[in-house]
Amino acid sequence: MDLSKQRRQIGKTVLSATTLGLGTTAIGGLYRATDQATARDTLQAGWEAGIRIFDTAPQYGNGMAEERLGSFLRTKPRNQYILCTKVGRLLRVPQSPQGEDVYYKGTPPERPVFDFSYDGVMTSVEESLKRLDHSRIDVLHIHDPDNHYDAAIDGAYRALDKLRSEGSIGAVGAGMNQAEMLARFAKSGMFDCFLLAGRYTLLEQGALDDLLPLCVKKGISIIIGGVYNSGLLAAPKAGTKYNYETADPRVIERALALEKACLAHGVPLKAAAIQFPIAHPAVATILTGVRSRAEMLENERLFKMPIPSELWADLRQQGLISEAAPTP
Repeated sequence: MDLSKQRRQIGKTVLSATTLGLGTTAIGGLYRATDQATARDTLQAGWEAGIRIFDTAPQYGNGMAEERLGSFLRTKPRNQYILCTKVGRLLRVPQSPQGEDVYYKGTPPERPVFDFSYDGVMTSVEESLKRLDHSRIDVLHIHDPDNHYDAAIDGAYRALDKLRSEGSIGAVGAGMNQAEMLARFAKSGMFDCFLLAGRYTLLEQGALDDLLPLCVKKGISIIIGGVYNSGLLAAPKAGTKYNYETADPRVIERALALEKACLAHGVPLKAAAIQFPIAHPAVATILTGVRSRAEMLENERLFKMPIPSELWADLRQQGLISEAAPTP
């Protein structure tokens, strides 16, 4: 399977994404620092694997992920890849020292400040273009507006819609860790795609209730993030993270049941997790968040690994995946 040729259209746009993409939280230093050479080698491994859609955000590494990704992609033909970033946070140096960043390590001193206003978004785009050293961004997402719905629709969406109408960007999206507000966005604006993190995975399929059917109906593509649910589906054990926090024992128990069922068919849990969401007709691509060449190569192998149909049937029979969930 040549990943560079496995493509799906993003919404009704002219953009075409590879079914496996690369997210940049890890090379931005999520949880632990990643040096520049390792970050670049990781991106190169993704490119060699055939990945042609890359996702970043100002928040990731407080600007560092955008800078690293942009520097790398500047060496590649511009018409061969899709570049995605986000708006809703401006990076500013705090007036007083705040100590080490809670999530990102080894980063610049700037910290994200929420701003979903029209002017704030336009400023954010200009600053991202400078960090990326690009003249154009293909996909712009409104980033985690959980407590800012009105500002996101009245300000951020209006700004992105204008940029799209001018041809300055190719697609308008929103990226969140919840499905409910994305469904509201789908009903309120003309979105091309959504980045849904952690809410349509092998572990949980609540997005099937409303969001995913709505996206199929409206022709909105879903980009899936967090297929391993913050690491729980990579290593289900006590102390593992889920939703960026320490996992509850009941959630760990469900993940262990999934792992047991997968191993009974000779399939690694991670292989089932990275392949499961792509079967839904609304899903265009799966983002793989990696911090090293080894992790990238592992995810490429898992994404391509043959999985017997009996496993999916077994998971459904045991009630571990929804009856309504399509399977590969």
